[in-house]
Amino acid sequence: MFDIESPEMLAKVLEKHSYLADDGLATACFLALRMGRPLFLEGEAGVGKTELAKTIATVLDAPLIRLQCYEGLDAAQALYDWDFPRQLLHLKAAEAAGIDDAARLEGELYDRRYLISRPLLRALETQPSVLLVDEVDRADDEFEAFLLEVLSDFQISIPELGTVSAERPPVVVITSNRTREVHDALKRRCLYHWLEHPTFEREVAILLKRLPACGEALAAQVARATERLREADLVKPPGIAETLDWTEALLTLGARDLDPGLAAATLGAVLKYREDQETVLKNGLLNHV
Repeated sequence: MFDIESPEMLAKVLEKHSYLADDGLATACFLALRMGRPLFLEGEAGVGKTELAKTIATVLDAPLIRLQCYEGLDAAQALYDWDFPRQLLHLKAAEAAGIDDAARLEGELYDRRYLISRPLLRALETQPSVLLVDEVDRADDEFEAFLLEVLSDFQISIPELGTVSAERPPVVVITSNRTREVHDALKRRCLYHWLEHPTFEREVAILLKRLPACGEALAAQVARATERLREADLVKPPGIAETLDWTEALLTLGARDLDPGLAAATLGAVLKYREDQETVLKNGLLNHV
């Protein structure tokens, strides 16, 4: 499943799939894969955490199974649930056929065919697979404790069917935007890496890799302008995803250079809060792009 021999080799493989990882990230990712440990990625939105999980799945030729976390997420939504409508139809069909053996009906109702696999169970049953637990900081503390238990043993107990264990544990990537602190108990079971916004040089390289039509001049201008926006006091500084959106918008308009007027006209591609746009325009942050 994983025959890459060094972080440097992994970085080159990721680059072939248009993901440029620095030395620290490549090393953390390599160790997580080699040691069979979950990789916990933390950083601001848009720095490439989710994209890394997608790229790892592509590199490993494994399906990406994504669990998107949110407030109120519970075990049934993340683990498994019973298909009650189909179970009810089965009961009605049995009644119409004159079957009244209660024990038999109960056994048939809680058959594997009526079990709906949610992301966690699906990841345990799929070999190989990459499990992405996205934005775990948005989930409640109770769910975090439940996730900790699943990741400790890579097995799930289903009372009606027994225990389901992963023959080969999935590759696990957990992301957090740090809207709240994640408990130490979860982090202890993972290898941790904080993703920063890319340097100017790396962002230019990312733009040229993902959007080669932009050319070096436009890529440098957009990266420099984005760097300036990140230094401002904004509600949501632009991430790599926004930089790519901005560049793509400029290319769609046929731009070869970024001037202040064009930057202002396309600001909605890079800044998604009205307050941020007003701050940028009011302070003339685009006057020297």
